[in-house]
Amino acid sequence: MVEEAIKKADVLIEALPYIKKFQDKIFVIKYGGSILDEGKVRKAVLEDIAFLRFAGIKPLLVHGGGPHINEKLRALDIPIEFIDGIRMTNKATLKVVEEELTKLNDLIVGEVNEHGVKAKGFKGPEGLLCAQKKKSEKDLGFVGQITEYDKKKLSAALENSIPVIAPLAISKKGQLFNVNADDVAFFLASELKAEKLVLFTKVLGVMRNIEEESSLIPTITSSEVEELIKNNVIAEGMVPKVRAAVHAIEEGVGKAHIVDAKIHHALLLEIFTDKGIGTEIIA
Repeated sequence: MVEEAIKKADVLIEALPYIKKFQDKIFVIKYGGSILDEGKVRKAVLEDIAFLRFAGIKPLLVHGGGPHINEKLRALDIPIEFIDGIRMTNKATLKVVEEELTKLNDLIVGEVNEHGVKAKGFKGPEGLLCAQKKKSEKDLGFVGQITEYDKKKLSAALENSIPVIAPLAISKKGQLFNVNADDVAFFLASELKAEKLVLFTKVLGVMRNIEEESSLIPTITSSEVEELIKNNVIAEGMVPKVRAAVHAIEEGVGKAHIVDAKIHHALLLEIFTDKGIGTEIIA
């Protein structure tokens, strides 16, 4: 009993220098839609994010919602089409995207509030994010590319709450656009010069062999990324994420972290312990 209490105290002492170091720093956290479905996992992740706020850090959460959107589109018999990982968004699809992301945003805000921390939801029409139509070889419909954000509005939200941002944006003419959630997270992290950009995934991090946990690469420098891509260590959907993370670091973000949302308290273990638990990408 005493030994267990001492271990807990040791963990707190190990975390102390990190808590001091990150006071008032901004963390941009991207939480993908594919892991939002699992209620137990989601609640644990949001509890960790609330802890960051209590520790004097300013977390900002960008969430996706792909699986929820796909489920609703199938139920309505609306075709689902992706081009290079981007959802083709016609008028009917956009309506579903807005509805499902709004529901998720409200759910997340409510669950963060349960921890005694104020969360502020941004779902598109609030005008936090401004976008223009995304340029592409094939017309993607109502898919947008972020051009700017309301600095005053976001700054105010960061001061007294945890901003929870859905990947929706408005054009200057008032047209709503569907935006890739990763793009929103990378854009805001770069603009805010965030201390950390955290990407929650369904894997431990970057691994030399996906079947072996011991092959996790704990630290990657930005100069090593292209070599790892060339050798197929970083592959498929991880490639654009890691490249964008490197670009964010070049734009002034301190570090990027890739962590497995399914590991209990993965965020706290990655941020507040010496060894961490996922993969960090550094300059």
